[in-house]
Amino acid sequence: MTATGLPDSLIATLPGSAYTDPGIFAQEQEHIFEAMWFCAVRSADLARPGAFRTVEVGRESILITRARDNSVRAFFNICRHRGAKLCTAETGEVKRAFQCPYHAWTYDLTGKLVAAPNLTKMPDIDRTAYGLATVATREWLGYVWVCLAEKPPPFDEVVGDVIARLGDTDSIEHYDIDNLEVGKRIVYDVRANWKLIVENFMECYHCATIHPELTEVLPEFADGYAAQFYVGHGAEFGSGIKGFTVDGSEGLDRIPGVTADQDRRYYAITVRPQVFINLVPDHVIFHRMYPVAADRTVVECDWLYLKHVVESGKDVSRSVELFDRVNRQDFDACERCQPAMSSRLYAKGGVLVPSEHHIGEFHAFVEKRLGAGRPQ
Repeated sequence: MTATGLPDSLIATLPGSAYTDPGIFAQEQEHIFEAMWFCAVRSADLARPGAFRTVEVGRESILITRARDNSVRAFFNICRHRGAKLCTAETGEVKRAFQCPYHAWTYDLTGKLVAAPNLTKMPDIDRTAYGLATVATREWLGYVWVCLAEKPPPFDEVVGDVIARLGDTDSIEHYDIDNLEVGKRIVYDVRANWKLIVENFMECYHCATIHPELTEVLPEFADGYAAQFYVGHGAEFGSGIKGFTVDGSEGLDRIPGVTADQDRRYYAITVRPQVFINLVPDHVIFHRMYPVAADRTVVECDWLYLKHVVESGKDVSRSVELFDRVNRQDFDACERCQPAMSSRLYAKGGVLVPSEHHIGEFHAFVEKRLGAGRPQ
């Protein structure tokens, strides 16, 4: 029996309020999503200078674009004049500049103020100082990561989550994710707290119950231990399974860098705070979460394949269907849990069995981030 009064095989989860309280969600926005590196967009979505995408990061709208020197730039999506939202479209392309629809203050692709009504009559205005407010950016694994903090933490924190799961960075580099192409993208609107989705992804205690197709392809998942429970472990395809497809049939062309040890195996990685990476020999499934409210999360999921597979128009539907079913099964489970988070019965939370104990580290991470933001 532990100090909490639970049997040794059980540990407590977060309390129900952690999944329902708007105040706690606001703290998470400030001290997690606005303070850490946040995976925002696929680099290829910004194919040319002037291409842009707007993304909600915590409580802020962020404008991400490609400048004329081909570098990626990110800014707060706010005009420096009177605070109007600069870009209202989610995606688009401009030729040379962004113009505020309110008073026509205009900024080039580096964020510099280049024009405004009567600007020449205001020679004391520093066009750089009154340019768009910049946001730190990094490109990794073919995605643009942004950080809103004034002093961004080392990007090694992001890479460290991959190392903690796989044991090194070489293992993920074998998949050459930067150079893969999006073969399919599905956006899910999930009526559940973002932490329920993370917890679900990290464990497989539920797999035998709700994932019949997945456990057919990965039989060891039926035993309840997820691949993430073990450092460096990849779940092995079942005998007779030819590919990571909904019916176990042949997959697509294998990624050349995948080693013999990685072949016929599935690896899952959680990169805090909002990314899931799934590695299989012929493709990569990359999830990004955008927490919208305490009880709502938008999840954008990319299926990534070799360029020639996508360009040739090969049928990827069987590999997409497998994890699309897994996603929908998982999200349905999370949505069933969300209403109970506000029940008096769940006020003190639930419990984690041994195969879920590693989720306790995620809970500790959340509590530490929120605790660091509270006054001492």
